[in-house]
Amino acid sequence: MVDTDSTPSSQPRVQQSRTGSVQNVRQKADPTWKHCKIKGILSDIDKAKLKKTNLPAHAFHESENEKESPNLSVSGKGKNSKKRKNNIGSYMKDGSVNSRYFKQMISKVASMGHGYTGPNYYALTVPLLKEAKTQVNLTILSLRSKWAETGCTIMCDGWTDRSHRSLINFLVYCPYGISFMKSCDVSDIVSSAENLCNLFSSIVEMVGEKNVVHMVTDNASNYKAAGKLLHAKYPGIYWSPCSAHVINLTLEDVGKMDLVKECVVLGSRITTFVYNHKWPLAWLRQRDGWTEIVTPGATRFGINFIALKSLYDHKEHLEALFICPDYKKFLKTEKGRGVKDTVFNQRFWNNCLIVVKIMEPLMRLLRICDTDEKPSLGYVYEGLSRAIRGTNEIFKNQESKYKPFVDIINKRWDKMLRKRLHAAAYWLNPAFQYDSNSSLHNEPEAYKGLLGIIQDLHPETPGIMHEVTMFRESKKSFGIPLAKKEAKTTTPDEWWRLFGVDPPHLQNLAIRILSQTSSSSGCERN
Repeated sequence: MVDTDSTPSSQPRVQQSRTGSVQNVRQKADPTWKHCKIKGILSDIDKAKLKKTNLPAHAFHESENEKESPNLSVSGKGKNSKKRKNNIGSYMKDGSVNSRYFKQMISKVASMGHGYTGPNYYALTVPLLKEAKTQVNLTILSLRSKWAETGCTIMCDGWTDRSHRSLINFLVYCPYGISFMKSCDVSDIVSSAENLCNLFSSIVEMVGEKNVVHMVTDNASNYKAAGKLLHAKYPGIYWSPCSAHVINLTLEDVGKMDLVKECVVLGSRITTFVYNHKWPLAWLRQRDGWTEIVTPGATRFGINFIALKSLYDHKEHLEALFICPDYKKFLKTEKGRGVKDTVFNQRFWNNCLIVVKIMEPLMRLLRICDTDEKPSLGYVYEGLSRAIRGTNEIFKNQESKYKPFVDIINKRWDKMLRKRLHAAAYWLNPAFQYDSNSSLHNEPEAYKGLLGIIQDLHPETPGIMHEVTMFRESKKSFGIPLAKKEAKTTTPDEWWRLFGVDPPHLQNLAIRILSQTSSSSGCERN
Protein backbone atom coordinates (compact mmCIF):
# COMPACT_ATOMS: atom_id res chain seq x y z
CA MET A 1 0.00 0.00 0.00
CA VAL A 2 1.40 3.41 -0.97
CA ASP A 3 0.94 5.91 1.82
CA THR A 4 1.31 9.57 0.93
CA ASP A 5 0.94 10.82 4.48
CA SER A 6 1.50 9.32 7.90
CA THR A 7 -1.53 11.09 9.41
CA PRO A 8 -5.19 10.26 8.74
CA SER A 9 -6.42 12.25 5.73
CA SER A 10 -8.72 11.98 2.78
CA GLN A 11 -5.82 11.43 0.38
CA PRO A 12 -6.21 7.99 -1.25
CA ARG A 13 -3.67 5.25 -0.72
CA VAL A 14 -3.38 2.19 -2.88
CA GLN A 15 -2.34 -1.45 -2.88
CA GLN A 16 -2.29 -3.90 -5.72
CA SER A 17 -4.73 -6.79 -6.18
CA ARG A 18 -4.51 -7.90 -9.83
CA THR A 19 -2.46 -5.17 -11.49
CA GLY A 20 1.29 -5.11 -11.14
CA SER A 21 1.63 -1.41 -10.33
CA VAL A 22 1.32 -1.31 -6.55
CA GLN A 23 2.31 -3.55 -3.64
CA ASN A 24 -0.36 -5.75 -1.99
CA VAL A 25 -0.71 -5.19 1.78
CA ARG A 26 -1.31 -8.87 2.50
CA GLN A 27 2.15 -9.77 1.14
CA LYS A 28 4.49 -10.18 4.11
CA ALA A 29 7.96 -10.17 2.37
CA ASP A 30 9.57 -9.86 -1.04
CA PRO A 31 11.03 -12.94 -2.78
CA THR A 32 14.69 -13.64 -2.23
CA TRP A 33 16.65 -11.51 -4.67
CA LYS A 34 19.80 -12.41 -6.53
CA HIS A 35 23.05 -10.55 -6.07
CA CYS A 36 23.79 -7.90 -8.64
CA LYS A 37 27.06 -8.63 -10.46
CA ILE A 38 29.08 -5.70 -11.82
CA LYS A 39 31.68 -6.59 -14.41
CA GLY A 40 34.61 -4.52 -15.62
CA ILE A 41 38.37 -4.33 -16.08
CA LEU A 42 40.76 -2.89 -13.49
CA SER A 43 43.33 -0.35 -14.59
CA ASP A 44 46.88 -0.48 -13.28
CA ILE A 45 46.18 2.47 -10.98
CA ASP A 46 43.06 0.75 -9.62
CA LYS A 47 45.05 -2.43 -8.94
CA ALA A 48 47.53 -0.40 -6.94
CA LYS A 49 44.67 1.13 -4.95
CA LEU A 50 43.24 -2.32 -4.39
CA LYS A 51 46.47 -3.62 -2.85
CA LYS A 52 46.75 -0.64 -0.50
CA THR A 53 43.16 -0.62 0.72
CA ASN A 54 42.50 -4.39 0.75
CA LEU A 55 39.11 -3.74 -0.82
CA PRO A 56 37.41 -6.42 -2.94
CA ALA A 57 38.10 -6.32 -6.65
CA HIS A 58 34.55 -5.41 -7.65
CA ALA A 59 34.78 -2.15 -5.70
CA PHE A 60 36.62 -0.54 -8.64
CA HIS A 61 34.70 -2.24 -11.48
CA GLU A 62 32.71 -0.22 -13.93
CA SER A 63 29.12 -1.23 -14.49
CA GLU A 64 27.94 -2.32 -17.90
CA ASN A 65 25.51 0.60 -17.95
CA GLU A 66 28.40 3.04 -17.42
CA LYS A 67 30.28 1.64 -20.39
CA GLU A 68 27.18 1.71 -22.57
CA SER A 69 26.17 5.26 -21.57
CA PRO A 70 29.04 7.73 -22.22
CA ASN A 71 26.95 10.70 -21.11
CA LEU A 72 26.32 9.21 -17.65
CA SER A 73 28.23 11.25 -15.08
CA VAL A 74 29.43 10.14 -11.69
CA SER A 75 26.96 12.42 -9.94
CA GLY A 76 24.03 10.76 -11.70
CA LYS A 77 23.01 13.47 -14.16
CA GLY A 78 22.59 11.16 -17.15
CA LYS A 79 19.40 10.47 -19.06
CA ASN A 80 18.40 7.60 -16.71
CA SER A 81 19.28 9.47 -13.51
CA LYS A 82 15.73 10.71 -12.89
CA LYS A 83 14.32 7.19 -13.12
CA ARG A 84 16.91 5.90 -10.66
CA LYS A 85 16.20 8.72 -8.21
CA ASN A 86 12.49 7.92 -8.44
CA ASN A 87 13.28 4.35 -7.34
CA ILE A 88 15.24 5.69 -4.37
CA GLY A 89 12.43 8.10 -3.52
CA SER A 90 9.85 5.30 -3.66
CA TYR A 91 11.90 3.22 -1.23
CA MET A 92 12.58 6.10 1.18
CA LYS A 93 8.91 6.88 1.64
CA ASP A 94 8.15 3.21 2.28
CA GLY A 95 11.21 2.77 4.49
CA SER A 96 11.37 -1.02 4.92
CA VAL A 97 13.76 -3.75 3.81
CA ASN A 98 10.64 -5.81 3.08
CA SER A 99 9.48 -3.18 0.60
CA ARG A 100 9.47 -4.19 -3.05
CA TYR A 101 11.21 -0.87 -3.76
CA PHE A 102 14.29 -1.96 -1.79
CA LYS A 103 15.38 -4.41 -4.48
CA GLN A 104 14.71 -1.89 -7.23
CA MET A 105 16.69 0.79 -5.38
CA ILE A 106 19.72 -1.45 -4.88
CA SER A 107 19.63 -2.56 -8.51
CA LYS A 108 19.41 0.99 -9.86
CA VAL A 109 22.17 2.31 -7.58
CA ALA A 110 24.42 -0.59 -8.56
CA SER A 111 23.81 0.09 -12.24
CA MET A 112 25.17 3.64 -11.82
CA GLY A 113 28.62 2.34 -10.93
CA HIS A 114 31.22 3.57 -8.45
CA GLY A 115 30.89 7.19 -7.32
CA TYR A 116 27.17 7.68 -7.86
CA THR A 117 25.66 10.50 -5.74
CA GLY A 118 22.09 9.93 -4.67
CA PRO A 119 19.29 12.50 -4.32
CA ASN A 120 19.60 14.97 -1.45
CA TYR A 121 17.08 15.74 1.29
CA TYR A 122 15.30 18.42 -0.73
CA ALA A 123 14.91 16.15 -3.76
CA LEU A 124 13.43 13.38 -1.63
CA THR A 125 11.00 15.56 0.31
CA VAL A 126 9.82 17.96 -2.42
CA PRO A 127 10.00 17.02 -6.14
CA LEU A 128 10.21 13.23 -5.76
CA LEU A 129 7.45 13.21 -3.14
CA LYS A 130 5.20 15.32 -5.36
CA GLU A 131 5.84 12.98 -8.26
CA ALA A 132 4.99 9.95 -6.10
CA LYS A 133 1.77 11.67 -5.03
CA THR A 134 0.87 12.29 -8.65
CA GLN A 135 1.45 8.61 -9.46
CA VAL A 136 -0.83 7.58 -6.59
CA ASN A 137 -3.58 9.91 -7.80
CA LEU A 138 -3.32 8.47 -11.31
CA THR A 139 -3.60 4.95 -9.91
CA ILE A 140 -6.67 5.96 -7.90
CA LEU A 141 -8.29 7.39 -11.02
CA SER A 142 -7.63 4.14 -12.88
CA LEU A 143 -9.30 2.20 -10.05
CA ARG A 144 -12.28 4.53 -9.97
CA SER A 145 -12.88 3.85 -13.64
CA LYS A 146 -13.31 0.14 -12.77
CA TRP A 147 -15.80 0.67 -9.93
CA ALA A 148 -18.72 1.32 -12.27
CA GLU A 149 -18.13 -2.02 -14.04
CA THR A 150 -17.27 -4.35 -11.15
CA GLY A 151 -18.87 -2.53 -8.25
CA CYS A 152 -16.88 -2.19 -5.04
CA THR A 153 -16.87 -3.00 -1.34
CA ILE A 154 -16.32 -0.39 1.36
CA MET A 155 -14.20 -1.93 4.11
CA CYS A 156 -14.17 -0.44 7.62
CA ASP A 157 -11.64 -1.09 10.34
CA GLY A 158 -12.35 0.31 13.80
CA TRP A 159 -9.44 0.65 16.22
CA THR A 160 -8.20 2.68 19.19
CA ASP A 161 -4.97 4.63 19.15
CA ARG A 162 -2.58 5.38 22.02
CA SER A 163 -4.58 8.48 22.94
CA HIS A 164 -7.67 6.26 23.38
CA ARG A 165 -9.41 7.80 20.37
CA SER A 166 -11.84 5.59 18.46
CA LEU A 167 -10.85 5.68 14.79
CA ILE A 168 -12.27 4.07 11.65
CA ASN A 169 -10.26 3.54 8.47
CA PHE A 170 -12.27 3.37 5.26
CA LEU A 171 -10.87 1.57 2.22
CA VAL A 172 -12.49 0.61 -1.09
CA TYR A 173 -11.99 -2.84 -2.60
CA CYS A 174 -12.39 -3.91 -6.20
CA PRO A 175 -10.70 -6.84 -7.99
CA TYR A 176 -8.09 -4.50 -9.48
CA GLY A 177 -6.88 -2.97 -6.22
CA ILE A 178 -7.63 -1.46 -2.83
CA SER A 179 -7.59 2.28 -2.20
CA PHE A 180 -7.59 4.19 1.06
CA MET A 181 -10.42 6.73 1.29
CA LYS A 182 -10.52 8.28 4.73
CA SER A 183 -9.70 7.91 8.42
CA CYS A 184 -12.22 9.35 10.88
CA ASP A 185 -12.21 10.05 14.61
CA VAL A 186 -15.54 8.61 15.82
CA SER A 187 -15.00 8.92 19.57
CA ASP A 188 -18.18 10.98 19.91
CA ILE A 189 -20.43 9.00 17.57
CA VAL A 190 -19.28 5.37 17.68
CA SER A 191 -21.98 4.34 20.16
CA SER A 192 -24.83 5.71 18.04
CA ALA A 193 -26.11 3.63 15.13
CA GLU A 194 -27.76 6.67 13.54
CA ASN A 195 -24.55 8.70 13.61
CA LEU A 196 -22.55 5.76 12.26
CA CYS A 197 -25.07 5.39 9.44
CA ASN A 198 -24.65 9.07 8.57
CA LEU A 199 -20.88 8.59 8.49
CA PHE A 200 -21.23 5.51 6.29
CA SER A 201 -23.57 7.46 3.99
CA SER A 202 -20.97 10.20 3.55
CA ILE A 203 -18.40 7.59 2.46
CA VAL A 204 -20.94 6.07 0.07
CA GLU A 205 -21.48 9.48 -1.51
CA MET A 206 -17.70 9.93 -1.88
CA VAL A 207 -17.40 6.59 -3.69
CA GLY A 208 -20.67 6.87 -5.59
CA GLU A 209 -23.94 5.18 -4.61
CA LYS A 210 -24.17 3.29 -7.92
CA ASN A 211 -20.64 1.94 -7.50
CA VAL A 212 -21.05 0.43 -4.01
CA VAL A 213 -22.40 -3.11 -3.69
CA HIS A 214 -21.21 -4.21 -0.26
CA MET A 215 -20.03 -2.78 3.06
CA VAL A 216 -17.95 -4.82 5.53
CA THR A 217 -17.51 -3.63 9.12
CA ASP A 218 -16.96 -4.96 12.62
CA ASN A 219 -19.65 -7.27 14.01
CA ALA A 220 -20.48 -5.10 17.03
CA SER A 221 -24.18 -4.44 17.65
CA ASN A 222 -23.94 -0.72 16.82
CA TYR A 223 -22.27 -1.49 13.47
CA LYS A 224 -24.90 -4.11 12.73
CA ALA A 225 -27.70 -1.60 13.46
CA ALA A 226 -25.95 1.03 11.32
CA GLY A 227 -25.65 -1.51 8.49
CA LYS A 228 -29.40 -2.13 8.55
CA LEU A 229 -30.10 1.61 8.46
CA LEU A 230 -27.70 1.99 5.53
CA HIS A 231 -29.46 -0.76 3.55
CA ALA A 232 -32.82 0.89 4.25
CA LYS A 233 -31.44 4.16 2.88
CA TYR A 234 -29.64 2.53 -0.07
CA PRO A 235 -31.48 -0.72 -1.02
CA GLY A 236 -28.71 -1.67 -3.46
CA ILE A 237 -25.99 -1.70 -0.77
CA TYR A 238 -25.66 -4.73 1.51
CA TRP A 239 -23.93 -4.92 4.88
CA SER A 240 -22.15 -7.88 6.48
CA PRO A 241 -19.49 -8.41 9.17
CA CYS A 242 -15.96 -9.49 8.30
CA SER A 243 -16.12 -13.19 7.35
CA ALA A 244 -12.51 -13.85 8.40
CA HIS A 245 -13.29 -12.53 11.88
CA VAL A 246 -16.44 -14.65 12.12
CA ILE A 247 -14.53 -17.79 11.13
CA ASN A 248 -11.88 -17.01 13.73
CA LEU A 249 -14.61 -16.71 16.36
CA THR A 250 -15.98 -20.08 15.24
CA LEU A 251 -12.54 -21.64 15.64
CA GLU A 252 -12.28 -20.08 19.09
CA ASP A 253 -15.64 -21.59 20.11
CA VAL A 254 -14.63 -25.03 18.84
CA GLY A 255 -11.30 -24.72 20.67
CA LYS A 256 -13.19 -24.40 23.98
CA MET A 257 -14.71 -27.87 23.64
CA ASP A 258 -13.30 -30.45 26.06
CA LEU A 259 -12.30 -32.84 23.28
CA VAL A 260 -10.31 -30.16 21.47
CA LYS A 261 -8.73 -28.71 24.61
CA GLU A 262 -7.51 -32.15 25.63
CA CYS A 263 -5.91 -32.74 22.23
CA VAL A 264 -4.22 -29.33 22.26
CA VAL A 265 -2.83 -29.78 25.78
CA LEU A 266 -1.46 -33.28 25.12
CA GLY A 267 -0.08 -32.26 21.74
CA SER A 268 1.62 -29.25 23.29
CA ARG A 269 3.32 -31.48 25.87
CA ILE A 270 4.75 -33.68 23.13
CA THR A 271 6.03 -30.70 21.13
CA THR A 272 7.49 -28.99 24.21
CA PHE A 273 9.27 -32.16 25.34
CA VAL A 274 10.85 -32.73 21.91
CA TYR A 275 12.07 -29.16 21.50
CA ASN A 276 13.31 -28.81 25.08
CA HIS A 277 15.67 -31.82 24.86
CA LYS A 278 18.66 -31.81 22.52
CA TRP A 279 19.01 -35.52 21.84
CA PRO A 280 15.38 -36.27 20.80
CA LEU A 281 15.31 -33.22 18.54
CA ALA A 282 18.68 -34.04 16.94
CA TRP A 283 17.60 -37.66 16.42
CA LEU A 284 14.36 -36.62 14.71
CA ARG A 285 16.10 -34.07 12.47
CA GLN A 286 18.35 -36.81 11.10
CA ARG A 287 15.38 -38.83 9.81
CA ASP A 288 14.44 -38.66 6.15
CA GLY A 289 11.37 -36.57 5.47
CA TRP A 290 11.42 -34.78 8.82
CA THR A 291 9.98 -31.25 8.96
CA GLU A 292 9.62 -29.00 11.98
CA ILE A 293 6.46 -29.35 14.09
CA VAL A 294 4.19 -26.31 14.24
CA THR A 295 3.89 -25.02 17.81
CA PRO A 296 0.39 -24.25 19.21
CA GLY A 297 -0.25 -20.55 19.87
CA ALA A 298 -2.09 -18.81 22.68
CA THR A 299 -3.57 -15.92 20.67
CA ARG A 300 -4.24 -17.19 17.14
CA PHE A 301 -7.17 -19.60 17.20
CA GLY A 302 -6.45 -21.27 13.87
CA ILE A 303 -2.83 -22.10 14.73
CA ASN A 304 -3.89 -24.76 17.26
CA PHE A 305 -5.63 -26.78 14.54
CA ILE A 306 -2.67 -26.34 12.21
CA ALA A 307 -0.42 -27.56 15.04
CA LEU A 308 -2.57 -30.67 15.59
CA LYS A 309 -2.43 -31.44 11.86
CA SER A 310 1.35 -31.00 11.90
CA LEU A 311 1.69 -33.27 14.94
CA TYR A 312 -0.50 -35.96 13.35
CA ASP A 313 1.65 -35.89 10.23
CA HIS A 314 4.71 -36.63 12.44
CA LYS A 315 3.10 -39.60 14.17
CA GLU A 316 5.40 -42.25 12.65
CA HIS A 317 8.56 -40.25 13.44
CA LEU A 318 7.49 -39.78 17.05
CA GLU A 319 6.63 -43.45 17.54
CA ALA A 320 10.03 -44.40 16.11
CA LEU A 321 11.72 -42.03 18.57
CA PHE A 322 10.06 -43.47 21.64
CA ILE A 323 10.85 -47.10 20.75
CA CYS A 324 14.49 -46.25 20.11
CA PRO A 325 16.78 -48.04 22.64
CA ASP A 326 18.63 -44.77 23.33
CA TYR A 327 15.41 -43.23 24.64
CA LYS A 328 15.48 -45.46 27.74
CA LYS A 329 17.41 -42.82 29.69
CA PHE A 330 14.41 -40.49 29.47
CA LEU A 331 12.10 -43.10 30.98
CA LYS A 332 13.65 -42.32 34.35
CA THR A 333 11.72 -39.04 34.43
CA GLU A 334 7.99 -38.65 34.88
CA LYS A 335 7.71 -36.34 31.84
CA GLY A 336 9.55 -38.81 29.63
CA ARG A 337 7.19 -41.64 30.61
CA GLY A 338 4.10 -39.43 30.26
CA VAL A 339 4.98 -38.24 26.77
CA LYS A 340 5.70 -41.79 25.63
CA ASP A 341 2.30 -42.95 26.95
CA THR A 342 0.60 -40.14 25.02
CA VAL A 343 2.39 -40.98 21.77
CA PHE A 344 1.26 -44.61 21.99
CA ASN A 345 -2.29 -43.66 23.01
CA GLN A 346 -4.37 -44.45 19.93
CA ARG A 347 -7.39 -42.61 21.33
CA PHE A 348 -5.36 -39.39 21.35
CA TRP A 349 -4.42 -39.78 17.69
CA ASN A 350 -8.02 -40.64 16.71
CA ASN A 351 -9.29 -37.52 18.43
CA CYS A 352 -6.62 -35.41 16.71
CA LEU A 353 -7.67 -36.77 13.34
CA ILE A 354 -11.35 -36.05 14.03
CA VAL A 355 -10.65 -32.45 15.06
CA VAL A 356 -8.37 -31.86 12.06
CA LYS A 357 -10.91 -33.23 9.57
CA ILE A 358 -13.75 -31.19 11.07
CA MET A 359 -11.76 -27.96 10.99
CA GLU A 360 -10.15 -28.48 7.57
CA PRO A 361 -13.02 -26.88 5.54
CA LEU A 362 -13.09 -23.88 7.89
CA MET A 363 -9.32 -23.43 7.71
CA ARG A 364 -9.47 -23.58 3.91
CA LEU A 365 -12.28 -21.00 3.90
CA LEU A 366 -10.29 -18.77 6.27
CA ARG A 367 -7.33 -18.78 3.87
CA ILE A 368 -9.64 -17.74 1.02
CA CYS A 369 -11.34 -14.96 2.99
CA ASP A 370 -8.23 -13.64 4.71
CA THR A 371 -6.55 -12.54 1.48
CA ASP A 372 -7.18 -9.95 -1.19
CA GLU A 373 -5.74 -11.95 -4.07
CA LYS A 374 -9.17 -12.73 -5.47
CA PRO A 375 -12.81 -11.93 -4.59
CA SER A 376 -14.04 -14.24 -1.84
CA LEU A 377 -17.76 -13.47 -1.53
CA GLY A 378 -18.77 -16.39 -3.75
CA TYR A 379 -17.13 -18.97 -1.47
CA VAL A 380 -18.41 -18.15 2.04
CA TYR A 381 -21.78 -19.91 1.86
CA GLU A 382 -20.33 -23.07 0.32
CA GLY A 383 -17.42 -23.17 2.80
CA LEU A 384 -19.68 -23.10 5.86
CA SER A 385 -22.13 -25.56 4.30
CA ARG A 386 -19.25 -27.90 3.42
CA ALA A 387 -17.97 -27.78 7.03
CA ILE A 388 -21.37 -28.90 8.33
CA ARG A 389 -21.75 -31.69 5.76
CA GLY A 390 -18.22 -32.90 6.44
CA THR A 391 -18.86 -33.06 10.18
CA ASN A 392 -21.97 -35.17 9.63
CA GLU A 393 -20.04 -37.56 7.40
CA ILE A 394 -17.16 -37.94 9.88
CA PHE A 395 -19.57 -39.08 12.60
CA LYS A 396 -21.65 -41.10 10.10
CA ASN A 397 -24.73 -38.94 10.75
CA GLN A 398 -24.82 -39.85 14.45
CA GLU A 399 -26.54 -36.75 15.81
CA SER A 400 -25.28 -37.13 19.38
CA LYS A 401 -21.69 -36.90 18.13
CA TYR A 402 -21.83 -34.27 15.37
CA LYS A 403 -24.41 -31.98 17.01
CA PRO A 404 -22.01 -30.08 19.37
CA PHE A 405 -19.74 -29.13 16.46
CA VAL A 406 -22.56 -28.33 14.03
CA ASP A 407 -24.38 -26.20 16.60
CA ILE A 408 -21.29 -23.99 17.02
CA ILE A 409 -20.92 -23.47 13.26
CA ASN A 410 -24.63 -22.82 12.75
CA LYS A 411 -24.76 -20.40 15.67
CA ARG A 412 -22.08 -18.14 14.17
CA TRP A 413 -23.42 -18.58 10.63
CA ASP A 414 -27.05 -17.78 11.53
CA LYS A 415 -26.11 -14.83 13.72
CA MET A 416 -23.56 -13.15 11.41
CA LEU A 417 -23.05 -14.56 7.91
CA ARG A 418 -26.34 -16.03 6.72
CA LYS A 419 -26.93 -13.10 4.39
CA ARG A 420 -28.89 -12.73 1.16
CA LEU A 421 -25.82 -11.45 -0.70
CA HIS A 422 -23.67 -14.47 0.28
CA ALA A 423 -26.42 -16.88 -0.77
CA ALA A 424 -26.83 -15.18 -4.16
CA ALA A 425 -23.06 -15.19 -4.73
CA TYR A 426 -23.02 -18.93 -3.99
CA TRP A 427 -25.82 -19.63 -6.50
CA LEU A 428 -24.15 -17.53 -9.21
CA ASN A 429 -20.72 -19.12 -8.74
CA PRO A 430 -20.25 -21.44 -11.77
CA ALA A 431 -17.78 -23.61 -9.85
CA PHE A 432 -20.71 -24.81 -7.69
CA GLN A 433 -23.57 -24.39 -10.16
CA TYR A 434 -22.00 -26.88 -12.59
CA ASP A 435 -20.47 -29.23 -10.02
CA SER A 436 -22.35 -32.51 -9.86
CA ASN A 437 -21.06 -33.11 -6.32
CA SER A 438 -22.22 -29.74 -5.03
CA SER A 439 -25.22 -29.47 -2.73
CA LEU A 440 -26.31 -26.22 -4.41
CA HIS A 441 -29.49 -27.65 -5.88
CA ASN A 442 -30.47 -28.92 -2.41
CA GLU A 443 -30.12 -25.41 -0.96
CA PRO A 444 -33.35 -23.49 -1.68
CA GLU A 445 -32.07 -20.71 0.57
CA ALA A 446 -29.40 -19.86 -2.02
CA TYR A 447 -31.97 -19.44 -4.79
CA LYS A 448 -34.19 -17.37 -2.50
CA GLY A 449 -31.22 -15.12 -1.82
CA LEU A 450 -30.78 -14.52 -5.55
CA LEU A 451 -34.49 -13.72 -5.95
CA GLY A 452 -34.23 -11.21 -3.12
CA ILE A 453 -31.27 -9.47 -4.78
CA ILE A 454 -33.12 -9.32 -8.12
CA GLN A 455 -36.16 -7.87 -6.35
CA ASP A 456 -33.99 -5.16 -4.80
CA LEU A 457 -31.93 -4.26 -7.87
CA HIS A 458 -33.88 -5.35 -10.98
CA PRO A 459 -37.56 -5.57 -10.03
CA GLU A 460 -38.78 -4.43 -13.46
CA THR A 461 -35.97 -5.60 -15.75
CA PRO A 462 -37.63 -7.56 -18.59
CA GLY A 463 -36.38 -11.07 -19.26
CA ILE A 464 -34.01 -11.38 -16.31
CA MET A 465 -35.72 -14.49 -14.93
CA HIS A 466 -35.42 -16.08 -18.38
CA GLU A 467 -31.69 -15.35 -18.16
CA VAL A 468 -31.57 -17.07 -14.74
CA THR A 469 -33.11 -20.17 -16.30
CA MET A 470 -30.60 -19.99 -19.15
CA PHE A 471 -27.72 -20.08 -16.66
CA ARG A 472 -29.20 -22.85 -14.53
CA GLU A 473 -29.93 -25.10 -17.51
CA SER A 474 -26.62 -24.42 -19.33
CA LYS A 475 -28.11 -22.95 -22.47
CA LYS A 476 -26.45 -20.92 -25.26
CA SER A 477 -23.00 -19.62 -24.23
CA PHE A 478 -23.26 -21.49 -20.91
CA GLY A 479 -23.62 -24.81 -22.70
CA ILE A 480 -20.33 -24.95 -24.56
CA PRO A 481 -17.85 -27.51 -23.12
CA LEU A 482 -15.19 -24.86 -22.52
CA ALA A 483 -17.52 -22.93 -20.19
CA LYS A 484 -17.92 -25.87 -17.80
CA LYS A 485 -14.23 -26.74 -18.07
CA GLU A 486 -13.18 -23.22 -17.06
CA ALA A 487 -15.75 -22.97 -14.25
CA LYS A 488 -13.35 -24.42 -11.67
CA THR A 489 -10.13 -22.78 -12.86
CA THR A 490 -11.25 -19.22 -13.64
CA THR A 491 -12.34 -16.70 -11.01
CA PRO A 492 -16.16 -16.44 -10.98
CA ASP A 493 -16.28 -12.77 -12.00
CA GLU A 494 -13.90 -13.34 -14.93
CA TRP A 495 -15.85 -16.45 -15.98
CA TRP A 496 -19.00 -14.38 -16.31
CA ARG A 497 -17.15 -11.87 -18.50
CA LEU A 498 -16.01 -14.68 -20.79
CA PHE A 499 -19.13 -16.83 -21.03
CA GLY A 500 -22.06 -14.70 -19.81
CA VAL A 501 -22.49 -12.83 -23.10
CA ASP A 502 -26.03 -14.02 -23.93
CA PRO A 503 -27.82 -12.84 -20.74
CA PRO A 504 -26.60 -9.20 -20.43
CA HIS A 505 -28.67 -8.24 -17.37
CA LEU A 506 -27.72 -11.32 -15.34
CA GLN A 507 -24.10 -10.99 -16.49
CA ASN A 508 -23.89 -7.44 -15.12
CA LEU A 509 -25.50 -8.51 -11.82
CA ALA A 510 -23.26 -11.57 -11.45
CA ILE A 511 -20.05 -9.63 -12.13
CA ARG A 512 -20.94 -6.95 -9.58
CA ILE A 513 -21.73 -9.55 -6.88
CA LEU A 514 -18.90 -11.99 -7.54
CA SER A 515 -16.29 -9.19 -7.73
CA GLN A 516 -16.65 -8.38 -4.02
CA THR A 517 -14.64 -9.38 -0.98
CA SER A 518 -16.22 -10.85 2.14
CA SER A 519 -13.73 -9.57 4.72
CA SER A 520 -11.97 -6.40 5.79
CA SER A 521 -8.53 -7.99 5.90
CA GLY A 522 -7.24 -5.27 3.58
CA CYS A 523 -7.83 -2.76 6.38
CA GLU A 524 -5.47 -4.48 8.81
CA ARG A 525 -2.72 -2.22 10.14
CA ASN A 526 0.47 -4.26 9.62
